[in-house]
Amino acid sequence: MPCQACAGIDAAVLLEEKDLAPLLNQFVLVRVIDANTLDLELFQFDYDLSFSALFFNGDGTVYGRYGSWRHQKDPQDKTTAGFRRAIEGALALHTGYATNKTVLIGKQGLPSRFKTPLEIPTLAAKYKPALDWDGQLAQSCVHCHQVGEALRETFRAKQQPMPDNLIYSWPSPETIGLTLAADEAAKVEAVTPGSPAARAGFKPGDNLISLDGQPLISLADVSWVLHCAGDPCSLSVTIDRNGVRTQLSLTLPSGWRKKTDISRRVGAWGMRGMALGGMVLEDLADTARTERGLGQDRMALFVKSVGEYGKHAAAKNAGFKKGDVLVELDGKSARSTESELLGYLLQHHNPGERLKANVLRGGERFELSLPMQ
Repeated sequence: MPCQACAGIDAAVLLEEKDLAPLLNQFVLVRVIDANTLDLELFQFDYDLSFSALFFNGDGTVYGRYGSWRHQKDPQDKTTAGFRRAIEGALALHTGYATNKTVLIGKQGLPSRFKTPLEIPTLAAKYKPALDWDGQLAQSCVHCHQVGEALRETFRAKQQPMPDNLIYSWPSPETIGLTLAADEAAKVEAVTPGSPAARAGFKPGDNLISLDGQPLISLADVSWVLHCAGDPCSLSVTIDRNGVRTQLSLTLPSGWRKKTDISRRVGAWGMRGMALGGMVLEDLADTARTERGLGQDRMALFVKSVGEYGKHAAAKNAGFKKGDVLVELDGKSARSTESELLGYLLQHHNPGERLKANVLRGGERFELSLPMQ
C-alpha cells in the first residue's frame, strides 16, 4: 500500500479514473510496493516521493519518469492530468522507438555504488530480501525514502563530504526560476525575474519539448535532467512557443543547486539530525527582521521546532529552544536558508565536532554549542 501522502492519486489511478485504462492497458503494468531488492541502476527516481512511475521499453530502455510533489503536499488531490500527459508522452516515444534511441540515452539510469538497497550497510543490518507477510509486514519493508537516507549515512559514517546530488536531490524547476503547470507535461506557468530561466528567455505559456537533448514527458523528467546536471553548466532547450519551435540556452551558474529548497523533503529529517541536532529552521522574512532589528543580509534562522528523541534531541539537550533565532554558526553570519546551511554543514563538518552558535532569545544573546552527528 502507498504512504498516506499519495493515497489519493494512487486510488485514482488504480480504481477511479476509468479513462486511464485504455492508456494503461497498452503497457505491461508492474506495481512495486517495497524497495528491498530494487535494482538501483534501473529504478532511479525521486526516492522522497510516495507515488512515482517509470516507463520502460521491453529491453529496459527508460522512456521517462513521473512523480508529483503536488500530491505529496495534498493527500486528497487526485488530479491525474499530469500523469495522463506522461503516459501519452511515453507511448509517443514508444511509437518512434528505436529510431529515437539516441535521444533517450540521457534518460537512462546512472552507475550505482550499490546494486540493491540491501547492499547499503545500514539497510542490510535491518532488512531481509523477502517481506514478512505473516508477521511485521510494514517493519520488514524498505521504504523508498530510506534509500536516500542510507546513501547519505554511508558518507557520514566514513566522515566524507556528502555529494551535492545527495543533499539537493531532484531539484525542482523552481530552483532555476520555472514554475511548471501540474496538469501538463512541462508547460511554463511563471518565470521568476532575475533567475537563470529568465535570463535564458523563457516565457509563460512555453512548452518544454526537450532539455539537454532529452525529450520531456513530465515535470519529473525536468527534475531528472537537473539532478544529473553539472555545476556550473549550460543546457540546450527546445520549446514550443505559440506553435513555433525555438531553441534556448539555459546557463546555470556555480552554486545553482544549493538554491534548491529541501525543507519539505522527507530526506531533510535525517539531515537535520546529522547537522542541526534535530532543529527545524526557517529564514526570517524581511518584515520580521525589521521588527526584531535584524539586518536583511545577516543570518536570522528562526527555530520552528526542536526534536525530542534520539539524535533529533541533540539540539534541545545542548540548550536550543523553540523560538530562538540563530544569528551565527561556525563563524558564519551571512544570510542563509536552512537548505543552504544543511549543505554547508554536511560537506564541511563531521560527526563528533561541536560548532559555536549564537542565538537570540527574547532580547538576550546566548552562545551555545551545536553537536554534529
